[in-house]
Amino acid sequence: MRKKIVAGNWKMNMTLPEGVALAKELNEQLTADKPNCEVVICTPFIHLATIAPMLNDEVIKLGAENCADKAKGAYTGEVSAEMVKSTGAQYVILGHSERRAYYGETAEILKEKVKLALANGLKVIFCVGEVLEEREAGKQNEVVSSQLAGSLFDLTAEEFANIVIAYEPVWAIGTGKTATADQAQEIHAFIRKEIAKQFGEEVAQNTTIQYGGSCKPTNAKELFAKPDVDGGLIGGAALKAADFKGIIDAWKE
Repeated sequence: MRKKIVAGNWKMNMTLPEGVALAKELNEQLTADKPNCEVVICTPFIHLATIAPMLNDEVIKLGAENCADKAKGAYTGEVSAEMVKSTGAQYVILGHSERRAYYGETAEILKEKVKLALANGLKVIFCVGEVLEEREAGKQNEVVSSQLAGSLFDLTAEEFANIVIAYEPVWAIGTGKTATADQAQEIHAFIRKEIAKQFGEEVAQNTTIQYGGSCKPTNAKELFAKPDVDGGLIGGAALKAADFKGIIDAWKE
């Protein structure tokens, strides 16, 4: 059975005290009311080492939002996969559309990041997805296929077992627009087929594919009901404990 995973991506939000308070609140709520899925919070780098020892590992895991494509050295301002791992984090988000768009991260750069993250024992939430023009031109499958192949398909099946895919229609991030549950299911099923072609049916069936893009407590249940939607990568709604818990609880009904 593949894991159901709801992950929160805090992005560039929350001072350290604010982040600590939110993590504490979530930790208390989920310890008291155990989730029916794996829960991960992915925080800015500065929060990781402080938050890691506060979390009840049985109900909430910790991740970073990015890591460097170099192992170590004179790269001012960068944070390596080894550093992320040393804080107690277990996950890292790579390939988020914002990293691709604003910081020029290419398939080749992401391939290096993925290798370093896996080599340091981190699980990777790898983001794929199309922008509005690509969706309107009917090119979403082509775009997603090339993002998967460009950064992940030289991995072994054993390495790929540590990859979670997050499908994020870029046109639905922070815009209030959401892919319909049917649109999400259609492309998630396509992603699973592409994985099966590369790594075989068993690996594909065991791969968690999350939906990311304006997922809220109001639409989570409908999205998660689809057979190939295994959870969510949550942005804005992950910044309030009640909203995030509302999405997590969509797995309970």
